[in-house]
Amino acid sequence: MRNIALMLIIVIVPVSAASAQVRGGTPDEQRACTPDASRYCRQLLGDDNAVQQCLQQHRARLSRTCRKVFESHGM
Repeated sequence: MRNIALMLIIVIVPVSAASAQVRGGTPDEQRACTPDASRYCRQLLGDDNAVQQCLQQHRARLSRTCRKVFESHGM
């Protein structure tokens, strides 16, 4: 579980000029998406970009809290 949370630190916030300083989500954002990453993207854990894409592909199935994290980051 700890590895998933650490991976989500990098995955949740898109890397851009505006977010380069914030290399991860808050602990609350991480907790919001960890179950969804485990449920829908388990086979991709370890590949941050693939997990992010996977979560976006499963957006309609994501928990409300995880969906809000993506929306808050413009995704």
